[in-house]
Amino acid sequence: MRAAGRGQGTGVVEIADIALARRAPATVAADIRARQAASENGFLPLTDVAAEAWRALAARAIEPNGYYLPEWELAVNASAVGRTDTSALCAWNDAQLVGLMPAISMRQAYRIPLPALVSGHPYGTLCTPLLDRDRPEAAAAALMQAARESGAHALILRDVSLDGAAMQAITDVLARDGLRPRVLQSHLRACLDATRDPDALLHEALGGKKLKEVRRQRNRLADHGAVAFEVARSPDNLSAATEVFLALEASGWKGQRGTALIQSEGDAAFIRRATTTLGATGQCEIVTLRAGATPVASGVVLRHQDRAFFFKLGVDERFAKFSPGVQLTLELTKHLCDDPAIASADSTAGPDHPMINPIWRGRLAIGDVLIPLRRNDPLVSLIETALRGRHFARELARRGVHWLRERSRR
Repeated sequence: MRAAGRGQGTGVVEIADIALARRAPATVAADIRARQAASENGFLPLTDVAAEAWRALAARAIEPNGYYLPEWELAVNASAVGRTDTSALCAWNDAQLVGLMPAISMRQAYRIPLPALVSGHPYGTLCTPLLDRDRPEAAAAALMQAARESGAHALILRDVSLDGAAMQAITDVLARDGLRPRVLQSHLRACLDATRDPDALLHEALGGKKLKEVRRQRNRLADHGAVAFEVARSPDNLSAATEVFLALEASGWKGQRGTALIQSEGDAAFIRRATTTLGATGQCEIVTLRAGATPVASGVVLRHQDRAFFFKLGVDERFAKFSPGVQLTLELTKHLCDDPAIASADSTAGPDHPMINPIWRGRLAIGDVLIPLRRNDPLVSLIETALRGRHFARELARRGVHWLRERSRR
């Protein structure tokens, strides 16, 4: 890879395309020079970030994000369809990594050839950058400077926690320069306060009548074998549990639509690698509900600092009348609330999710945010207009598809 030097005016489209492309064979000396230049510039291939420095930053991050742990994001970058060839904006202080944001060009993210960098999407719906809790504003400022030096006129943070500490640090840095973040779109999604008593929490969320119905369904499920909740944590157990999860996910509507992880060789490779490598650091669990020997529901849960992240859920739809997804989520809720190391859990689900929203009643504000990097920059307005136009077109298409589906059911 050839990195841009400091002060050069090369456009970020060209720079990002170079940085994100696979490097051609080069001499050892040339490769060393390229790595040094990229590191000094703060913009380099994701695979060139030292894993130990990345892990140390994740442990010190002001706000947790399980999807930007190195074991997860590197597995995504290695093989997940449409999510490879990611670079990284890095902030350093005295040879210590204090900020990191996986990034791709706006061309790669949206097929829009404008000079902006976009947070790399790690499969999970959270792209909050990692900022050192002891110097979050300095780390945020350094990330922005690295983006400027790459030629970017704006940063687009996708699926970022709007009220979190990382976004607050970024907002404070922008304010010093007379700038402000621009929220492009936002929504609320379910989260769990895991510090509460689980029985009281569930009774408050669902009410006595609904809980009675869920217990009745569980008793009927037990007619197929004793109902058991299992938690896989070790790499070996996670490896076996991953296969159970993949099979369950593919057995339902995702398999019918062709979007199950196991239906893509690259996606299956990513999740197998990510779960086992995170298991080695104690940052992944796979929870499974069984009726006798038959698994009826399974979910992947990441752990970062005091927060859990509910990645995906797979169920055996032959048992749909017993609500296996709800049954598993109730067990997971008790499991997390009983764990003193976990204070909260992010569902990472879409807004208005019909299964988890009634159970996890907390809400997180999540959105896409445009970060301008220069004052009075006309290109920033052009970037914002292009993104808002794209969102409008996609929303119009989504509503059209929904209307056609509803009409076909009549």
